[in-house]
Amino acid sequence: MTSAPAPIDYSLSRSWLLVNGDRPDGFADATASEADQVIFDLEDAVAPARKATARESVADWLARPGNSGWVRINDADSGFWSDDIARLRSNPGLLGVMLAKVESAAHVQDTVSAFGGRVQVMALVESALGIEEATAIARAGAVRLAFGSGDYRRDTGIAATDLAMAYARSRLTNSSRVARLPNPIDGPTPGPDLDLLRTQTAAARDHGMTGRLCLFGAQTRVVNEAMSPTGADVDWARGFLSDFALAGGQVRDGSDKPRLHEAGRITRLASAYGVATGL
Repeated sequence: MTSAPAPIDYSLSRSWLLVNGDRPDGFADATASEADQVIFDLEDAVAPARKATARESVADWLARPGNSGWVRINDADSGFWSDDIARLRSNPGLLGVMLAKVESAAHVQDTVSAFGGRVQVMALVESALGIEEATAIARAGAVRLAFGSGDYRRDTGIAATDLAMAYARSRLTNSSRVARLPNPIDGPTPGPDLDLLRTQTAAARDHGMTGRLCLFGAQTRVVNEAMSPTGADVDWARGFLSDFALAGGQVRDGSDKPRLHEAGRITRLASAYGVATGL
């Protein structure tokens, strides 16, 4: 009998599956998917008239023994923010919240405070202002940054091409590094095209992002694979570390330190994700 894989910490999580909080019939399927984390959505996926019903559905499900997950709560300037927090504050299954439409450090600070400092708050940055304030947001108590790419494009008129989105992605990565946070989570790929998903996930990874939001369960496997070291990567890392140790473990030239860092990063991720060697 094989044991279940160990849960992946939010700081290393690759696939973040959004599930509509107003559709409780889909909760079990979402949690049974290959997603590293599931986010129950009380914000954009739910019509204003259905917010209260969705909130109760999510809270009730998370309160059941064995159930857990993240919740995307409504933005701090909305009339639903305080109701979301009041209903979820003491929920035993709540792993953390994704705060929508973050545009200032105060949005994060107020949310952390409203939860009594006991709940992890991820900041979803979705606008031009949010991107420009990303470093202050990252330093305000957020545990990770995420990119609301669709709303950002709507706010700015920027195209969905890799080049057009490069600035925003890079800024979130830089801000995360400045604040010593895990690397950020990219926005989702709409639609069922898994080849497009794979291509866009590779582009996000090139910009230093290490996770992606997912809209369908089928996307999670692709994102997990694309955001993980390959078997060949693991072989290289282990080979380099072995050669380095055999050579006395002393830095020999200017390229050793970067390669040591990369080899260490790859082996840590391979262990967390269960990636085998390519041999």
